[in-house]
Amino acid sequence: MDAIWLTGAEWLAVLRIGLGLWWLESWRHKDREAWFARGAGIAWAAGIAAEHRWRAVRSGFEAVVAPRPRVMAYVVVYAELALGLGLITGFLTPLALTAGLLLNALYFTLMVHDVAEQGQNTMMALTSVVGLFGMSWQTWSLDSALGLFL
Repeated sequence: MDAIWLTGAEWLAVLRIGLGLWWLESWRHKDREAWFARGAGIAWAAGIAAEHRWRAVRSGFEAVVAPRPRVMAYVVVYAELALGLGLITGFLTPLALTAGLLLNALYFTLMVHDVAEQGQNTMMALTSVVGLFGMSWQTWSLDSALGLFL
């Protein structure tokens, strides 16, 4: 593979680190007081799920998220932090890329009716796929330094 300035593997590492910074920013800008104390994030999602056109989304939300809104708020917020740190440092990168892709897929499914909300998640999901299949952990990563996922 020919590339300008960096090698192909280094460009994939740049992409991975950029995606990690994106997840970290997603975590950083969240009002954790609102998410944890007032349950704002889960309440917002509950309103969308209640009106969702697909019964599976409504019933899935009621079965999994609604009974434990506080726990799910922590799961969402700290998953974003873990994804960001994992991708930036390149630690357990294939797992982080897959988990991020799943988190984006869940958001796609919840927000399927609102095309305006899909741009960021489309780009994050695409970056995850490229990072995963391009094996972006080969360069500038703890995975590479530790000999993981060779």
